[in-house]
Amino acid sequence: MAPEVNEAVEIAHTNGILTAASLMVGAPAVDDAVARARRLPALRVGLHLVLVDGRPMLPAESIPDLVDANGCFRKSMVRTGMDIFFRAKVRKQLAAEIAAQFAAYQATGLVLDHVDCHHHFQLHPTIASQIFNIGSSYGLRAVRVPAEPVDILNRIETGRKHRRDWRTAPWIALLKARIQRRGLGAADQVFGLAWSGAMTEQRVAGLLRHLPVGVTEMYFHPAASCAFAGAASGYRYTDELAALTAPRVKDLLRATGAKSGGFADFMRT
Repeated sequence: MAPEVNEAVEIAHTNGILTAASLMVGAPAVDDAVARARRLPALRVGLHLVLVDGRPMLPAESIPDLVDANGCFRKSMVRTGMDIFFRAKVRKQLAAEIAAQFAAYQATGLVLDHVDCHHHFQLHPTIASQIFNIGSSYGLRAVRVPAEPVDILNRIETGRKHRRDWRTAPWIALLKARIQRRGLGAADQVFGLAWSGAMTEQRVAGLLRHLPVGVTEMYFHPAASCAFAGAASGYRYTDELAALTAPRVKDLLRATGAKSGGFADFMRT
């Protein structure tokens, strides 16, 4: 998204616990991100597909039903999701854009560790189908399933009651089942949804003390500054960078005895 984000990824990988990152191939600072990733061979990198609230790879005239008057993706996931589901020509435009983003990632020369979507849009069954079908030609091996065990969050912060989102639960279950049928990889649980933009040192330490069985993904939004183009209001970017590099967090991770890496490091064979 920005050089400040790329800088934080590099710092958190070289001096902290960060082992994987996702690349938005149409974002402004992509060249800087790729250059950093190339000099960090142990960093696993995946494709962060952007289909709403961002910049497309294709020209606006090629995907008119996905973009607004400024040539950027529309912000409404509901409207875009309905158009994708009900209109064949929109699905065709979607496929072209997804293929363009996969191709742009391949052109970087980076190994594709995983795929996820901006705002978890991979939960849309049509988008998931296109990711599977198109991604198979680009070495797709793993996809994020945004399933967060809220009971663990409640153990860490007892003063607030987190509840399972029953609106997304069926789509999460469907995505997980389809990934398994395809023989692809996914983490068993993901943390960073309820605390998006606020994965503080205290919260990360709590998660490591309550680390569940299986493969766990924690995702962050670190940056070297909270003031950069595209920064989300209220996100604690520098606090998340501090959490990733905190000595206490590094010690706790070591104490768990857990293996860390990218999605591909945990593929079941």
